[in-house]
Amino acid sequence: MRSFGFKKLSSEDDLYQYAVAALARRMRSTAELKRLLRLKVEADTEYGRTLVELVIRRLKDQSYLNDAKYAAAYSSFRRDNEKFGRRRVITDLKTKGVHAEIIAQAVASVYEEVNDEKLAREFLRRKRLAKPTDQREAARIFRQLMRAGFTSKTIFAILKKWSVGDETLSALESETSE
Repeated sequence: MRSFGFKKLSSEDDLYQYAVAALARRMRSTAELKRLLRLKVEADTEYGRTLVELVIRRLKDQSYLNDAKYAAAYSSFRRDNEKFGRRRVITDLKTKGVHAEIIAQAVASVYEEVNDEKLAREFLRRKRLAKPTDQREAARIFRQLMRAGFTSKTIFAILKKWSVGDETLSALESETSE
């Protein structure tokens, strides 16, 4: 493997300092940090793999690395700032390597009191999306809300309140079942 000029670290303390600095820049899941640390050691050697595991264990013991706290903080941030729905947050956390049980607990607690329709409307306001004037705009809004993690039930409730025609709703409904 080519190193591209990146200095490989060979001691536990050096790797630990690198990991702490990485966590100081932003919170990370265990899987994300492991991927990052593997780039800094000879990951294809037993020594490199052991070094990464030792540093991860040390960070967990010191409570610098905790996937449950990470998932809860990430979920809250995405809900409050991005206005994303549960499904988007779940998908993003899976991508970041967080375990399914931890994701389920974090998302359930963060979205416990959330009104999905209200959150979807806040997302639309944040994106400056207004009531659609034709079928094409309705489909665009529908797809954006789907990507943002809202259920088709929530999206259809909003579109119906906007008096989007039954013909358009039927076309969109067939899109979700495909």
